[in-house]
Amino acid sequence: MSEKKSYGFTTTILHNDRQKPIEHGSLHKPIHTSVTFGYNDARQLASVFQGKEPGFRYGRQGNPTISALEDKITKMEDGVSTLCFATGMGAIGAVFQALLRAGDHVVSSSFLFGNTNSLWQTAAGQGVEVAFADATDVANVEAALTPATRLVFVETIANPRTQVADLARIGQLCRERGILFVVDNTMTSPYLFRPKTVGAGLVVNALTKSIGGHGNALGGSLTDTGEYDWSAFPNIAANYKRNAPAQWGMAQLRAKALRDFGASLAPEAAHHIAVGAETLALRMERASANALAVTRMLEADERVAAVYYPGLASHPQHALARDLFKAYGSLFSFELKDGIDCFDYLNRLKLGISASNLGDTRTLVIPVSHTIFYEMGAERRASMGIAESLIRVSVGIEDTADLLDDFQSALAG
Repeated sequence: MSEKKSYGFTTTILHNDRQKPIEHGSLHKPIHTSVTFGYNDARQLASVFQGKEPGFRYGRQGNPTISALEDKITKMEDGVSTLCFATGMGAIGAVFQALLRAGDHVVSSSFLFGNTNSLWQTAAGQGVEVAFADATDVANVEAALTPATRLVFVETIANPRTQVADLARIGQLCRERGILFVVDNTMTSPYLFRPKTVGAGLVVNALTKSIGGHGNALGGSLTDTGEYDWSAFPNIAANYKRNAPAQWGMAQLRAKALRDFGASLAPEAAHHIAVGAETLALRMERASANALAVTRMLEADERVAAVYYPGLASHPQHALARDLFKAYGSLFSFELKDGIDCFDYLNRLKLGISASNLGDTRTLVIPVSHTIFYEMGAERRASMGIAESLIRVSVGIEDTADLLDDFQSALAG
């Protein structure tokens, strides 16, 4: 495989490990379990620690297996570098931990994954002001900006109500104002969408979800797309400015979030995720097609009150999603008409599994208000448009006809 020739998404991921030498001719980068790395020349060890030459120092900050996964994700996102973390929340937490200070201001989409919402509440308690805005319209984001705004954070497709952020216009706004644009790409994945195309400087992926795809490993990542000028970011410490400005952000993130905070990905998990990533495109195409078929069926059923999926023409941001994404993803949610108990409905499903993960090969369902969004309270749920009967679905790769029959049969009671 030539480095110079341009290959497609799946071909690139399948053969990426082989672009560097692998022990014994292995096709996969093997699992390196060592947490420490020795050097015959002590001067070389010092040079690695000082960042003057590449190498591994200690497992908390890097490992050959994790490095191979990071390189793979960088290729997926068409970025310049990637850092991996123990979880997706570890990756988002790294942004707060390494880049923000008391007195800073953040504008975040008001339509957020529940744990991300909780993280921003924690940040607010530690002196970072957080303003929540309806990111489906750039005007709302612009109105929330202040002179102290350091970054804007959005998800591509919101979990669980599937609102789609006004990504291109928000990216343009951030470019004009010199503000770091951070995009959580988990619900779309790098196969369906690359946030770099709308000016995102940092891209979050919860590797646990669609990239790993099999529900057998936790992980998260941050990718620097090269789109943001780190010389404009005021919170970079002097000791991370030794190299070119393009490297400042990742240097501080690696030190502050991995070395100091320790949210490190394990090599065994990195290997599982790397192998799962090889079929990302195939799985996303199948899951997206399944989701579209099931949501069309549910929308046409009189026993269903509402269906939220960007692939439906009735979705408020359908046109926006159509212009941005290759397909509409595996996530949707729906509400049942009054008189149909959501718990009873879920218990009648044979294929849909009551579980809290997303992006699995299997279809997973969960009653949102009573589980993952329960802690935030009824008032906050109402402000996010989350009804008490809302069911979130992460569609898998089962045969389409079987899923249609399962979701429809459960409506019959």
